[in-house]
Amino acid sequence: MASDTVRGCALCSVALLNFAFVFITGAEFIRFISFRAIYHNITGETKLCQDSIPWSVALRDNSVLRSIAVDLGLLALFITQHSLLAWPPVKQACQSVLGTLNRSAYCFTTALALQILMRYWQPVIGAPCLWTVHHAPWCIWFPLLCFTLHFLCWAIICSILMIFDYPELMGIKQVYYKCLGLGDPVSHKSPGAQRLLLHLRHPVCLEFAMVLWLLPALSLDRLLLAGTLSAYLALGHSLDKQDLAYLYVQLKNKMEILAEPHQDGATAKAVTTAQDKNNHTQK
Repeated sequence: MASDTVRGCALCSVALLNFAFVFITGAEFIRFISFRAIYHNITGETKLCQDSIPWSVALRDNSVLRSIAVDLGLLALFITQHSLLAWPPVKQACQSVLGTLNRSAYCFTTALALQILMRYWQPVIGAPCLWTVHHAPWCIWFPLLCFTLHFLCWAIICSILMIFDYPELMGIKQVYYKCLGLGDPVSHKSPGAQRLLLHLRHPVCLEFAMVLWLLPALSLDRLLLAGTLSAYLALGHSLDKQDLAYLYVQLKNKMEILAEPHQDGATAKAVTTAQDKNNHTQK
């Protein structure tokens, strides 16, 4: 009994430390993706590109080519880690070795890959921007508009992650359920929800694409980052008609609940029971 308690405390400690590392990495990633580029554009603190240099000259510059090669290597590292550990044979092997901590280990290696990408990313400042806003008054107002839209997009992304069971995504719920003897938390979800999560583990594609592309100035290295991650997100999910039907039913159920806010407890319970029967019938 004492050994089980010690083991449970150790698992919880590892999961919480991993959560802290992933959370800090996420905050740094938001700064890296959004606010650093916009802040530099507003203040002019750092030159993002050289519009006076022709593309024919820039693409023969060794420093530009070196920066592109480094950035492509960092993107390849992140995509390899993120895809390889999600590949079913590797995932099963890690599950057999790590057990409950498998999801935590996946999040940790993802955060570590992002930390490496952010630390060693090479801005391409020796090439012209693909677009830039530098005419008054838009040189001030458009960056402020981008900042506001980025803030709203990140707020939506965080909200969606909470809805999609954030503790389970971070590996905390797996440890909690293990300590209580409840098994895998994913097994407690409906078959439709399990199928949806299998096909859509990145439920923030549209908002993240807006964050990647909506900038006052698009440099060459940002084009590499935005293009690669957008293509990876587009290829990383495989929703079908069954998934869309499940989402439609869940949305319809939520709308029915919100449309009747003044019903009494018995009526609400009856509606919930009817919805559960409907979900079981569809399963």
